[in-house]
Amino acid sequence: MNLAAVADMRAKFPDLDLVLIESGGDNLAATFSPELADLTIYVIDVAAGDKIPSKGGPGITRSDLLVINKIDLAPHVGASLEKMDTDARRMRGERPFVMTNLKKSEGLDRIIAFIEAKGGLGRPARAKVS
Repeated sequence: MNLAAVADMRAKFPDLDLVLIESGGDNLAATFSPELADLTIYVIDVAAGDKIPSKGGPGITRSDLLVINKIDLAPHVGASLEKMDTDARRMRGERPFVMTNLKKSEGLDRIIAFIEAKGGLGRPARAKVS
């Protein structure tokens, strides 16, 4: 179904450079195959608990980038960012992850840099105006 929707979108908008697909479901029951995507970014919410990275699953272990978002909520939900960091490092090996508070754009620059570098979407050079 995702591929048909992408094909329809590309037919309507042939000049698209980027198509983002949000895959519903949880980490253990992913509904979109990462093999069908050029780049996968998996986002988890600190409010879901600090055990999420340690549970593994394809989103945690195989995504190109793991985003641990809403770090500002950690003290309110009793989540340990240190535990999440340690577990993410252990489960992901060399694969990158970033801790963010996207509501305040904290860590957004790292996500953008990753997408530009790994997704082949570098920013175009700015024209100089005289």
